[in-house]
Amino acid sequence: MSQVSVIIPNWNGRRWLPDCLDAIAGQTRAPAEVIVVDNGSADGSVEYVKAEHPEVSVIQLGRNTGFAHAANRGIAAATSAFVALINTDVVLEPDWVERCVRVLSADDRAAAVATKMLQLANPEEVYDAGDILRRDGACEQRGRFARDDGRYDEAGEIFGACAAAALYRRDAVLALGGFDERFFAYLEDVDLALRLRLAGWRCRYEPAVALHAGESSSRNLRGGHMFLVQRNTLLLVARWFPLRWLPLVCYRQTGWAWHAARERRLATHLRATAAALPLVRDAVRERRRSRRRTVVSIAKVIQARPIRGLAAGGHPAATAATWNGSSQKAPRQQPGPVV
Repeated sequence: MSQVSVIIPNWNGRRWLPDCLDAIAGQTRAPAEVIVVDNGSADGSVEYVKAEHPEVSVIQLGRNTGFAHAANRGIAAATSAFVALINTDVVLEPDWVERCVRVLSADDRAAAVATKMLQLANPEEVYDAGDILRRDGACEQRGRFARDDGRYDEAGEIFGACAAAALYRRDAVLALGGFDERFFAYLEDVDLALRLRLAGWRCRYEPAVALHAGESSSRNLRGGHMFLVQRNTLLLVARWFPLRWLPLVCYRQTGWAWHAARERRLATHLRATAAALPLVRDAVRERRRSRRRTVVSIAKVIQARPIRGLAAGGHPAATAATWNGSSQKAPRQQPGPVV
């Protein structure tokens, strides 16, 4: 089986690094290298890694350039055929690397492996069991908020992987230019998943367990993660979605704006929409060139689903009324109809 490099983008993740790095050191299949890419942390992260884990390579970027750029720098520096992207607030089960490498090695048309992420604070609750992109522009975290009762223990194929804990085929990612750094953070992994699928690659799901704190650093971002989710959704849609899906996108956008108004965060929502406009303009200009490089139609990659209800891929009924499924990173406090 191929060697694997572990890449950990870090921004002020000092409190999480000990458990994250200890779990990686305890893997049944040792990675060839571990690389921490630091986005200008001011919490002693770099000093800790250098003092306590001298075997770990550190790339210091000096400022917060975003998850996408940090991941790209790590992938470029990696020396292995496979690269695992791991968030600082993730703790891997001991067999995580071994199982993911086995899956990717066995399928030469797979470029990524999505894994079963459970809530770090409550391991009985699913955080993400692979991502599903819908034609309204929303990305669904499969299993989010569900009880880990065995429903997500079957391996198979999924649309894409959440990059908080995922394995990638390095050459496939590099051939597509890596993560799109305009996303900064949030949905950059969905965009990469879509590009990989359009290029003819598959994503496998393997229920290897990773415990994830979720949104541990996003609360420190200006505007929070919801700003980036709204902005980046519009960028993703403008670059890739056919015009015939525009009514679905408008329906979803109207719903999100309505819920933002109800929750008194409409100003942030509108700022995010305004911030997307120059990105959308550039994305529209890229559409023809980008789509010429695809070998699979987007209609096959993003399959039709009902507008509403659990058949649309929504969350469990216990939480369906309290969440709108807007992103693979969205928390409980973002309500709305499931579609």
